[in-house]
Amino acid sequence: MRVIAGKAKGRQLKPVPGDTTRPITDRTKEALFNIIGADIQGASFLDCFGGTGSVGIEALSRGAALARFYELNRKAIQTIQENLRLTGLSQVAQVIQADVLKELEKPADQAFDYIYIAPPQYHQLWRKTLEIIDRNLGWLSTDGWCIVQIHPLEYENLAEASVLQQLVEFDQRRYGSTLLVFYTRA
Repeated sequence: MRVIAGKAKGRQLKPVPGDTTRPITDRTKEALFNIIGADIQGASFLDCFGGTGSVGIEALSRGAALARFYELNRKAIQTIQENLRLTGLSQVAQVIQADVLKELEKPADQAFDYIYIAPPQYHQLWRKTLEIIDRNLGWLSTDGWCIVQIHPLEYENLAEASVLQQLVEFDQRRYGSTLLVFYTRA
């Protein structure tokens, strides 16, 4: 696992000890940032289930102005902080040990251009996170994106289920056993 492009290109990132996280593959991460493209420059990025910090760190390396990481697991928090030190990107990052679902229920202290949601698999946490953001849209900038990373078997069409009122799916891409689903304001 490494930083693919930008200021910290080529830097190896440390994994979280144990098997509590499922890091994104370099191939999927590269594809994601090819989709986002130059719009990452100066953007704000919220990494909801931080894990290793790989996605938020990639955003910072490519020119995001700020990345905030929410993570509950203490070992993952330590790993994110270490990876930020290794890449020299600590000064433009906020690492918060908290339950992201509880944090997103609070009034937003900032609107983010990108909200990345890659929770533990098969617990419907991606859906719960989107539902909270849908009810509390202050977290997402006017033209911002919510990006969900799940296993394809977890996917359900939330429009058909009439779950979301404010967010709409506009794209999805599959990379092996990883599905990226993109949402924006209706």
